[in-house]
Amino acid sequence: MEKFDFEEELKKLPGKPGVYIMHDSKDAIIYVGKAVSLKNRVRSYFRASTKKTPKIQKMVSLIARFEYIVTDSELEALVLENNLIKEHSPKYNTMLKDDKTYPYIKVTISEPFPRILFARQMKKDRSKYFGPYTSAAAVKDTIELMNKLYKLRTCNRSLRQDIKKGRPCLNYHIKQCFGPCQGYISEEEYRTQVNKAMEFLNGNYGPILKELEEKMYAASEALEFEEAAKIKELLYSVKSVAQKQKITDSEGENKDYIALARNERDVIIQVFFVREGKLIGREHFYMKQALHDTDAEILETFMKQFYAGTPFIPKDIFVAEDIAEREVIEEWLSKKRENRVYIRMPQKGQKEKMLELAKQNAELVLSRDSERIKREELRTLGAVKEIETLLNLKNIERMEAFDISNISGFANVGSMVVYEKGKPKRSDYRKFRIKSVSGPDDYACMKEVLTRRFVHGLEERETTDERYGSFTRFPDLLLMDGGKGQVNIANQVLAELDLKIPVCGMVKDDNHRTRGLYYHNVEIPIDTHSEGFHLITRIQDEAHRFAIEYHRSLRSQSQVHSVLDEIPGVGPTRRKALMKSFTSIDELKVADAQTISEKANIPMHIAEGIAAFFAEKRYKSDGGEET
Repeated sequence: MEKFDFEEELKKLPGKPGVYIMHDSKDAIIYVGKAVSLKNRVRSYFRASTKKTPKIQKMVSLIARFEYIVTDSELEALVLENNLIKEHSPKYNTMLKDDKTYPYIKVTISEPFPRILFARQMKKDRSKYFGPYTSAAAVKDTIELMNKLYKLRTCNRSLRQDIKKGRPCLNYHIKQCFGPCQGYISEEEYRTQVNKAMEFLNGNYGPILKELEEKMYAASEALEFEEAAKIKELLYSVKSVAQKQKITDSEGENKDYIALARNERDVIIQVFFVREGKLIGREHFYMKQALHDTDAEILETFMKQFYAGTPFIPKDIFVAEDIAEREVIEEWLSKKRENRVYIRMPQKGQKEKMLELAKQNAELVLSRDSERIKREELRTLGAVKEIETLLNLKNIERMEAFDISNISGFANVGSMVVYEKGKPKRSDYRKFRIKSVSGPDDYACMKEVLTRRFVHGLEERETTDERYGSFTRFPDLLLMDGGKGQVNIANQVLAELDLKIPVCGMVKDDNHRTRGLYYHNVEIPIDTHSEGFHLITRIQDEAHRFAIEYHRSLRSQSQVHSVLDEIPGVGPTRRKALMKSFTSIDELKVADAQTISEKANIPMHIAEGIAAFFAEKRYKSDGGEET
């Protein structure tokens, strides 16, 4: 790549609004920002006289090149900036953590006969989304009500090609679906029902309320009291859902109160949702660590990211800090809402009290989660620190443990489990089917497993160009499920491959529980009440569990193979059909040829061979012969 000429490129910057994108030496995007004047803003990063926070200083030191996109207005720049941040998650942008998902109602309008579904994410799949909502239960109630009101399908059949294939489901028979799978309703008629449902989801409840009331009175006058009662129940459900979900009405007092709490590491944002003058819900959000950002900068970033992802925008948004880009964000939100939006900073009265209440809630969440995080750190990072101290090692991040499982040498298998920063990294777990050892020799099995693991890693390092995966990344500490013998095997393998990795054995007592660690030819006692001991025990148990599970699965496959694959004419396909058709081998053993043929849908002469095979087995067994 041609070297980036900063001086030359800075001269080319236009004095227009736009978005700038900073790249590091590996061409990864590390920061995205917007500017009223790209020329002034981007130059300020590289001007020695400009005062910079430690965060910005560090970011600037990593910039290898920059690029920019010119826009027509600052508003367009804001929207583009937000989209790029969401797309690339740059390291030096303050980010709203997306570890919490909120429910949406999804209408699959791209399908010939659309469905209404519950969704946790808004995807670009040509569907129509409503939400997000604060209550998953309310969303499920609404979907159930929509399907009852408009008789929409809930199946996942692929219509049009599946029309008239198979029978209609129960929903059709109980009059809760029009039966599009049978062609009982046209696409146009069905689409009309879907459009009515979407009107309801948009907050237009009037038509369906009127329609249900008319139907209820008509049924009552016709003395169909049972039908009238059903409609009355539906009417009540509609009114109930309308109260819960009525958040798109532009009339009345719709407000959001946004407050934050922070400590040296975490930021919590609390949002109170007021709709029609009533507090209908509150949610908290985590922000990625932003030590050197001010409260106002964090609130500004949160508002951009939060309101970009929610279709409902209230008329008033209350915050405790003056937002630098308040006017631009107001303009952006007003366009999204198609009505005026105001960002306000109340100084007294009820609104200021509500904001203070939101802040108190944020502080409570922060305090509660800080305690939880501290406890989790003691179990993980704290435990790793204890092990480091015990073994006189530094910077242990990745630990790998191995175990062997077999029954008298049958189906020897090995397991590899990985813990990073004291937590299991299951995506890096690996299992090994032993190839070179046939008898019950755990040392030889372990030697094969370790050799394959590290040889594979060395080979991958030659070809993966610094992309570290489960094998190419080597452990900082190797844990063996045993004492001196297992440790010596591991050290022998590492020496042959010229690798220097500390190896520690987990010495067990008579109850197969860890009592100490074997390291550098010495058994080191360990406090059985310490977090380090609990972590070692968890790792040992996990390696053992993973090996046992794999061995059990192979044993099960082998047992099935040994019986069915002995039968002439039974290959993989017919074996699968037999296993699917009969609940157990014992049931198959006593079945006659006719039953086998009908149940498994296989030719009679093959079924007769299977029945004869098991009959011969029973005969030999009755005669005392081995089977």
